Amino acid sequence: MKAKDLRAQSTEDLILKEKSLKKDLFDLKYQRKIGRVERPSQFKTIKRDIARILTILNEREKDGNKG
Repeated sequence: MKAKDLRAQSTEDLILKEKSLKKDLFDLKYQRKIGRVERPSQFKTIKRDIARILTILNEREKDGNKG
């Protein structure tokens, strides 16, 4: 996911996407415990996407408080 694409989405959509990604990360961690992770690189990708979303949400929150 690109930050540019995420910035085009509404705040509600970003919050829903964040929750979905956190659930996916939880599921991956569960699969790791069992030993059935097909693509371990997904951990890194999902964590980065969550961080991008949280960064954009924090930017919007700070801009809203200034205005």
